[in-house]
Amino acid sequence: MTPTPFPRIVATDLDGTLLTSDGTVSPRTRQALRAARAAGAEIVFVTARAPRGVREIAARTGVDGTAICSNGAIVYDVATDEITHSSPLTPSAAREVAETLAQVLPGVGLAVETGRNVLAESAYTRRIEADMAFYREVASVFDAGQPIVKLLAMSAAHTADDMYAAVADAIGDLAEVTYSGVEGLLEISAAGVTKAATLDRICQERGIDAGEVVAFGDMPNDLAVLMYAGAGYAMANAHPLVLAAARHRTLSNDEDGVAAALEALFPLSLGRGIPRR
Repeated sequence: MTPTPFPRIVATDLDGTLLTSDGTVSPRTRQALRAARAAGAEIVFVTARAPRGVREIAARTGVDGTAICSNGAIVYDVATDEITHSSPLTPSAAREVAETLAQVLPGVGLAVETGRNVLAESAYTRRIEADMAFYREVASVFDAGQPIVKLLAMSAAHTADDMYAAVADAIGDLAEVTYSGVEGLLEISAAGVTKAATLDRICQERGIDAGEVVAFGDMPNDLAVLMYAGAGYAMANAHPLVLAAARHRTLSNDEDGVAAALEALFPLSLGRGIPRR
């Protein structure tokens, strides 16, 4: 799987990767993305965020194509603001997962990402200020009759690493369990639904080989994408599991690591970059 000189898809995570720690996109990164697009590459955001958390970033970066959202459960058309594909958990699988979580992590709080909104039980205390208009308080996430694009499990008493270690084997093949940087939060998708699986489907639709993809990420939910791509780059600030497994590394998100790598892959006038390794 040898990458072409100019990759056809640049697949990048957002938080901790493309975005700086204050949630902005640097001028250097915007320039690098423009240069990659000018060279013929498609920019695909591959993120745990829901579509509502992607559109503004896409506008700031000039990206108007396809985004993979909610850890692969949603394919989102940025230009039309439409969800073109969704792979939710079945209600029965979600209930079984919730029962397992309650047994292994007593007191865990649950919320559901529907694709457009968040349904949150009282024990799920995490609130994102910019998202408050999209939250709905419910007695049970299973009584609302809404699609369960992503089941969120929160525990203030545990780290995400500890939660994952406690529940991954118990849930087994029933669902996909991962996490993306928020302490005490697990993100659970339907079995077989990952960022990498959805990216592969998009590549197949476009006739693109995995070797023609360059990818960037920082957290365990990015790892499958980094291993799938012809060139998968871990950010310098990445989770230890990602740093240990990824074949390539770049600078941190606050050092414009995505831009630095793209400058070495695409013909930029800035004359900066890092060698591929």
